[in-house]
Amino acid sequence: MPHIILEDRSLIAFSGPDAEHLLHNVVTCNIESLPEGVAQISALLTPQGKIMFDFLVSKNGKNSYLVEIAKDNASAFTQKMIMYRLRSKVEISESSESFVRISWSDHSTESAPGLRDTRFQNQVVIREYLDTGPATDRNAWDLLRIANGVPESGLDFPLGDAFPHDVSLDQNHGVDFQKGCYIGQEVVSRMHHRHTARRRILIAKSSGKFGDETAITSDGKSLGVLGTIVGDQALALCRIDRVEDAMIAGNPILAGDTSIALTIPPHVTYDWPSETANG
Repeated sequence: MPHIILEDRSLIAFSGPDAEHLLHNVVTCNIESLPEGVAQISALLTPQGKIMFDFLVSKNGKNSYLVEIAKDNASAFTQKMIMYRLRSKVEISESSESFVRISWSDHSTESAPGLRDTRFQNQVVIREYLDTGPATDRNAWDLLRIANGVPESGLDFPLGDAFPHDVSLDQNHGVDFQKGCYIGQEVVSRMHHRHTARRRILIAKSSGKFGDETAITSDGKSLGVLGTIVGDQALALCRIDRVEDAMIAGNPILAGDTSIALTIPPHVTYDWPSETANG
């Protein structure tokens, strides 16, 4: 298994008899049914249904959970959860230093120690939490995320601007549409049942390396924006209806002056591009 070590992530521990109840009633995924051995994507939303924080959550024993989050967002997330805790019996503590070791394999049935990252459906991606270690070049990790359409905040979308559907939380169990209320639930549920999501994560490829321009356009109209870029591959957050219209019209899709091709990630349920758009 190839592996990398990231140093830009933090761990926040939730423990105590009310830890499960607090998390389940506030975040988007189903905490009550969360099995051990997995790292599940989830989010804390604004009342308007937009992502305030995205993170991975895992069960760490009875009445104990770990949240892995971007280090730059850890303190603000901790303070927000302390505010929501009220009188619940939950201890919330942020690790002063933590490193994340990520390894992966193309064999979907392979087992390995650590937490399986459930955002990847046909590959085994394992996360382990370490006290120390040298950070390593993350290009291989970013290429893996691009190939599987796995976005992360800061790199691929700004916090406070994206709905869960925009960044595939409806595709990887990051949102549970059956459980009771959580913050922002009404807006997200309405979007889901009315099928009104328009922005989606796509995979972008160019004939050469991408330049500095991240805006995606066609015939002078804005389609979206590039996120993580490695060489000639990138993640893109786009209005898929506008992308399909451009393809049907036969108009080039550009990132700056560079012609690009856009495709949907593997294993998603949204059905763009149509056969008509593909010609």
